[in-house]
Amino acid sequence: MQEKYHPQTIEQQAQQSWQETGVFNVTELPDKPKYYCLSMFPYPSGKLHMGHVRNYTIGDVLSRYRHMQGFNVMQPMGWDAFGLPAENAAMQKGMSPAKWTYDNIAYMRQQLQSLGLAIDWKRELATCDPQYYRWNQWLFLRMLEKGIAYQKTQVVNWDPVDQTVLANEQVIDGRGWRTGAVVEKREIPGYYLAITHYADELLADLEQLSGWPERVKAMQANWIGKSLGVDIVFLPDETSGMPQPLKVFTTRADTLMGATYVAVAAEHPVALHAAQRQPDLAAFIESCRQGATMEAELATQEKKGMATGLYVLHPLTGERLPVWVANYVLMGYGEGAVMAVPAHDERDFSFARQYSLPIKPVIQPEQGELTAPLAEAFVEYGVTFDSGEFSSLKSADAVDAVAAALQRKGQGEKRVQYRLRDWGISRQRYWGCPIPLVHCDSCGVVPVPDDQLPVMLPEDLVPDGTGNPLTKTPVFYECACPRCGQSARRETDTMDTFVDSSWYFIRYASHDQQTAMADQRANYWLPVDQYIGGIEHAILHLLYARFWSKVMRDLGLVAFDEPFANLLTQGMVLNEIFFRKTASGRLQYFNPTEVDIQHDADGKRMGAVLRADGQPVESAGIGTMSKSKNNGIDPQEIIEQYGADTARLFMMFASPPTQTLEWSDAGVEGAYRFLKRLWRLVYQHKQQGEGKLAAADMVSPQEYSAELRDLRYQLHQTIAKVTDDLERRHTFNTAIAAVMELMNKLANVQEATPAAYQLAQKVLENSVLLLSPIVPHICHVLWSELRPGTMLLEQPWPQVDEQALIQDEIEMVVQVNGKLRGQIRVAKEADRATIEQLALAHKLVQKNIAERPIRKIIVVPERLVNIVV
Repeated sequence: MQEKYHPQTIEQQAQQSWQETGVFNVTELPDKPKYYCLSMFPYPSGKLHMGHVRNYTIGDVLSRYRHMQGFNVMQPMGWDAFGLPAENAAMQKGMSPAKWTYDNIAYMRQQLQSLGLAIDWKRELATCDPQYYRWNQWLFLRMLEKGIAYQKTQVVNWDPVDQTVLANEQVIDGRGWRTGAVVEKREIPGYYLAITHYADELLADLEQLSGWPERVKAMQANWIGKSLGVDIVFLPDETSGMPQPLKVFTTRADTLMGATYVAVAAEHPVALHAAQRQPDLAAFIESCRQGATMEAELATQEKKGMATGLYVLHPLTGERLPVWVANYVLMGYGEGAVMAVPAHDERDFSFARQYSLPIKPVIQPEQGELTAPLAEAFVEYGVTFDSGEFSSLKSADAVDAVAAALQRKGQGEKRVQYRLRDWGISRQRYWGCPIPLVHCDSCGVVPVPDDQLPVMLPEDLVPDGTGNPLTKTPVFYECACPRCGQSARRETDTMDTFVDSSWYFIRYASHDQQTAMADQRANYWLPVDQYIGGIEHAILHLLYARFWSKVMRDLGLVAFDEPFANLLTQGMVLNEIFFRKTASGRLQYFNPTEVDIQHDADGKRMGAVLRADGQPVESAGIGTMSKSKNNGIDPQEIIEQYGADTARLFMMFASPPTQTLEWSDAGVEGAYRFLKRLWRLVYQHKQQGEGKLAAADMVSPQEYSAELRDLRYQLHQTIAKVTDDLERRHTFNTAIAAVMELMNKLANVQEATPAAYQLAQKVLENSVLLLSPIVPHICHVLWSELRPGTMLLEQPWPQVDEQALIQDEIEMVVQVNGKLRGQIRVAKEADRATIEQLALAHKLVQKNIAERPIRKIIVVPERLVNIVV
C-alpha cells in the first residue's frame, strides 16, 4: 500500500474495476427486492455545475447504500436534449443545435463518469434521439384518437421582426429579448392535451404520496386549484347593442348583490364586437395584446380598462351593469369574463377606484361592521347585508341561496371548476419533437401512420433568428397525404419539451425495446422508489409526468397509478457574488476564484480585490450559483485538484440535502484532509503487521479492556446512527460526522495489544463500508488493502451488534451550580452514593467547590450530577 493518498490514481483504478466487471449494469431479478433511484436528468448545457454534482451524488449515495442492503438497484442517466437554449446557442455559434447538443452530451457524460456514479450506462438515452421521440409521436396519436389531444386557437407572444413566437421569459418589458420589437399577442391554432380530464384523479392521488414533501403536494394541489362555485349568466341589455349573454364563474356568489360592472378580456368576442365601432377601444385592445399573459404578472401590473358602451342586466335585480374591457382579465382563464364586486375583490377594488366606478359593500364581518368608505376590499367571508332577501346570511348560506335563486330563473347553477388548464404543447420552434400530422387541402388534418414514425427532425439546420427554420425547409414540410396521396404540408410546430421529460423514467426500464413504447420491465421497475431533483420542478414537470403516466396506464402500457413513490427536493448551491459597477451603470461580475479577500491585523474581513488588477470589488452577498452572476465553481477543477471523492464528501457534509449549501473553499480543503487522514490511518494500521490479527483471534470482546469496550460501543453506535441517517432521515452530513468521531476515537486509543489491533481492523473495515456510498473510490481501494482478494461492492451493509451497545460503564456529566465541570465513568449499576462520591472526587469539582458547603446534590440517572453550593 502506498503511503500517500493520490486521488487521481485510485479513482482511475476504482472506475476501471467497476467498468470491467459491469457491476452497475442490472437486469430484472424477481427474487430480489428492487430499488429504482433516479435523479432528474440534466439539460446538456455544456458542462456540469455544482448543483448537478450535488443532485447526482445524493442519488448515488442512496443507490450504493441500497445495493449493499441486497437490493437490485437501477440508477440510469439520460439527457433532456431538446429546447430553446440549444437554438439560441446555435445562433450565437453559427452551428446546428444538434451538433452543439451532441458535443455537450459527450463532454458532460465524461464529467459524470469522473464522479464515479453507479450508473447503468447501457440505458442512456437522449430525448433528441429519433428512437426516443418516435414514442412521443406514437402516444400523441393515441391521445388524438381518444380525444385527449385536440386543436384550438391559442394566444401567443409574436415578435413581428423575427417572425416567431416567444416564450413568456423571452418577453422583457413588452419587447422581444433579441430584436427589441414590441411584442404582439396573436391567436394561432395549436395542439392541447386534456390534462383537465384527469384533474380529479391528479388531486385525489396526492393523498397516496406519503413519501413526498408536504410543500410540494400543496403546490400541486394549488396549481390544480379545485373550487366549488356558481356559473352566472348575465343577460344582454339589447337596447345598448349588447350582442349576447355573458357567463361568468365565481366562488363568491354571496357577493353578487354587490356587483357594479362586468369586465371582459381584450380577446373576448364582446370586446371585439364593440371595437368594430370604436377606434379608441380597438387601439386599447391592441395595446392589451402586448401585455402580460401570466396570472402572476397580472397581479402586479397597473390595472387598465375602457368602457365598451354595452350593458348587461343583473340576474337578480335587473339593474343595468356596464361592460368594460380590462387588462387584468385573461381569455384563457374561466370564461374570459368576471363579475366585478369592487368591495370584496382586490383587483376589482383597484380598478373601480382608478375609473371611479361604484363600490357597493354587501359582506361584513360576523363581529363588527365595515367602515365607509372602504380603504381596501374586504375579501373575507362574513355576513351579508344590503342584499335584499339574501341579507343577514352567513357567506356559505348566501352562496346556496343565491345559486338556488339563479337556478330557478335559469341563469345559473353550481359547478366545480379547476384552475388547471389543458396543456398546450405546440411550439413554433425548431429544436423539438415534430408533431406527427399532415395538412391536406382535400383531407384536412391527417395523422402520420404508425409505420411512418418517427417523423424525423432535420439535424443540419442552423437557426438565424427569423422564425422556425422548418417553415423554410421544403425537404421537411413537403410530403404526400397519407390518405389521398396528393401533395400536402407537414406540421412544422414541435412539441413542448415537457413532453420529453414526462415519461423518460419509464423508457429507462425498456430502453432497448424497439417495437413498443414500454414493456413488462416497466412494471417491474416502476414506480421510481426515490426521485431527486430541484424544487423548481415541483409543479409543471411533476404534474405532467403524473398525467402522462396515467394516460399510459389507461392505454394499457403500464400498471401503476403514480410514477414516483418518494421525492427528495435538494437545496440550491450558493456562493458569494462579486461585482463592479461600470461607467455605463452596468454591473460586471467576477468569479470568486478571481478575488482575494482582505483582512486586518486581527483577521477581520476588510474587503475584496480583483487579483488581476488589485483594485476593489464589491460583494453582493451570498446567492445561488449562476452563469449570470459568474459565481459558479467548475466541478472539473475540483475533481482535478482534489479528486471526485473530495467533491462528493464536501457536497454531502456541508448541509442536509434538502437545505441550501454554501460553497466554502475551506470546506473543500477540510474534506480533502479527512480523506488523507482516513488513508493514513489504514496505512499505519497495515504497517503494524497483520500477524497481530491471528494472535487476537483468541480474545473475546468480553475480555476487552474498558478502553476497547468503549471503542467497540462507539463503533456499533456509529453503525446504528449512519444506517438511520441514510435510511430514514437522509441526513448524510450527520452520518459523515459520526464516522469522523469514530475515527477520532480510534486515533486516541492508547492500548497496543493484539486485541486492540483486532478491534482497530473492525473499526476501519466498518468505517470504509459506512463511507463507501459517499466516497466510493477511496473506500474501494482501502477495502482491498484491509481485505485482500475481496471486492467492497460484494460486501453487505454493516450490522449492529446489540450486545456491543450494552455498557457495563456509562459516562455522566458533572456540574457545579449547573455549569459543566467534567465527566465521570461509573458502573451502570452503581448506586447513588457511589455516583456522588466519584463526582465529588473529580479534580475540577473540588477546585470549584473549594471550602463552600454543599447545599444539595442532584443525580439524574445515567445522565448527570449537579452539585449545588
